[in-house]
Amino acid sequence: MPNAIVTAGDSGIGKATAVLLAQQGFDVGLTWHSDEAGAAGTAEEVRAAGRRAEVAHLDLGDASSGAGVVGSLADALGGLDAFVNNAGTGDSTAFLEVELAKWRHVLEVDLTGAFVCAQEAARRMVAGGRGGRIVNVTSVHEHVPLKGSSAYCAAKGGLGLLTKVMALELAEHGIRVNAVAPGEIATPMTGNEDVDPATVDRPSIPLGRPGDAWEMARVIAFLCGDGAGYVTGSSFVADGGLLLMAAVQD
Repeated sequence: MPNAIVTAGDSGIGKATAVLLAQQGFDVGLTWHSDEAGAAGTAEEVRAAGRRAEVAHLDLGDASSGAGVVGSLADALGGLDAFVNNAGTGDSTAFLEVELAKWRHVLEVDLTGAFVCAQEAARRMVAGGRGGRIVNVTSVHEHVPLKGSSAYCAAKGGLGLLTKVMALELAEHGIRVNAVAPGEIATPMTGNEDVDPATVDRPSIPLGRPGDAWEMARVIAFLCGDGAGYVTGSSFVADGGLLLMAAVQD
């Protein structure tokens, strides 16, 4: 049976992805940072789908811890076929006010931590000799800036280009690497946890609402599956059409 690891699988996009991958036949390893109960709930749903779940704590505030956690989960699962780099943090501070410590923390988690985890996942896949799939969850702000989010945008932009380098170098090992770039999604990170996105009015988004975590999970699961067998080095924007608004004239 295939095995997958999803970081930050305790809530939001990570939880939906872990459960959906289980429903599609993957045994799943998942990590949590601050919500151990949430991770336990995700694991229960994975097991309810008839698949095995392994859970580990991961704090990418110290990115060097990432490789050990990913490696331990891969060992517990008995190999690694898909890895979803979902853990991240954000910041909303004007550029002139960003303190160096905050800048370093955001890049440590969102870029360096993602690099360390993906590198270990890729090394496990190469050693396993059966290829693999890596999905880096970036943001629509991989592609477009956001006022007051210099560190976040720098990190996500960096992760987007790292995705392409990984895809280029890992193709010879049968490993496909892609990014998913969500727009506003109804998750704890955006303050809309447990909210029906259809009830939230967003006139600045062509589809008129935020996205749902399950909508992101379906894109990620597609990239982890055989249907995306000829896709690598791409960034899949799932933003309800937000990027199109640059073309709208008042």
